[in-house]
Amino acid sequence: MDSPFVFGRLATDQAFTNRTEEIKQLSGNFQHGINTTLISPRRWGKSSLVQKCSREFIKKNKNVRVVHLDLFSIRSENAFYQTFSEAVIKVTSSKVEEITQNIRKLLGHLAPKISLSTDPTQSFGIEFEVKSLRQNAQSILDLPQKIAEEKGIRIIVCIDEFQNISHFDDPLAFQKLLRSVWQLQQQTTYCLYGSKRHMLTEMFNNPSMPFYRFGDVVLLDKISLDHWIDFIQKAFSTSGKKISKAFSSNIAEWMQCHPYYVQQLAHRVWIRTERETTPEILQQALSALLEQNTFLFEREIDQLTTTQINFLKALLDQVTQFSSAQNIKQYAFGTSANVLKIKSALEKTEIIDLAPDNKVSFMDPAFEMWLRKYYFKM
Repeated sequence: MDSPFVFGRLATDQAFTNRTEEIKQLSGNFQHGINTTLISPRRWGKSSLVQKCSREFIKKNKNVRVVHLDLFSIRSENAFYQTFSEAVIKVTSSKVEEITQNIRKLLGHLAPKISLSTDPTQSFGIEFEVKSLRQNAQSILDLPQKIAEEKGIRIIVCIDEFQNISHFDDPLAFQKLLRSVWQLQQQTTYCLYGSKRHMLTEMFNNPSMPFYRFGDVVLLDKISLDHWIDFIQKAFSTSGKKISKAFSSNIAEWMQCHPYYVQQLAHRVWIRTERETTPEILQQALSALLEQNTFLFEREIDQLTTTQINFLKALLDQVTQFSSAQNIKQYAFGTSANVLKIKSALEKTEIIDLAPDNKVSFMDPAFEMWLRKYYFKM
């Protein structure tokens, strides 16, 4: 029997839990053509949420096409244009003839080279000359709107790891170009999200940035403890196993309701449980999770400075006033200015999270637990 818990890949069907309000909000934005930015720390289920909403929305709206684009490996403006155009053409074309026809009709002035595989509806490539891309960037960005108008459909473009455009040669100019084109499109809606919360927050919540007030900014929260308890118990029950409410609560609380780690720990408990979970099984599963990640956590610690490690120790000690004279001395931070630099560095490496209220917390609950138990031996 397959495990009912999913981590490291998209959570679908029974593996997807809760997000009722977020689904309602995102689906409503899709329905009314409102652009959306999803912001949350990594591995909180943004991609699973977008995929679920788009699948359900397509079922109810036959005149809608959803384009999914991942910028994880995209590091240049030219690569973006090629990937963007390929994704749009693929979703809006159903036959070989239609693929080539759309490319030649809508992008013919760029003199593209088209490469088709044995199954062209599944795989094809478009190659543009660099000079043509620079001269015709706006027509490529307007491609979904042109196709939507011609076919009488609506298009939703979902872009994951959107913050990666910050790696382009002139990211600010590129953002200005995107905003200037996309904000005029009436039949195309955008859903932008990624795994770098501090970067996306800067892009969409800073009044001086081009994408400020581009649409609805959704700050994705953790799934509540009650929903996790219910989800874990039902998953065990439907697979012929039993876990108490208290043990289900332990799993969610230990992992601080972090979707990725709750599913991972629940899976480890599930595979060790034959009929009913025991305290021994729970502890064995937790130890196995931490030990499996020890190599990665050790490598992460090795890349930190002494003052950064001291900051993590202070965070574990529940310090809140890091810049106080007493804490600067106790944890050898040096100066209050250095505390700000430490915070910034740890946030950029996604070890800590700075909430809107400036509260500092660990991004990774398993790493936090490993530090406490194995590194500092607290």
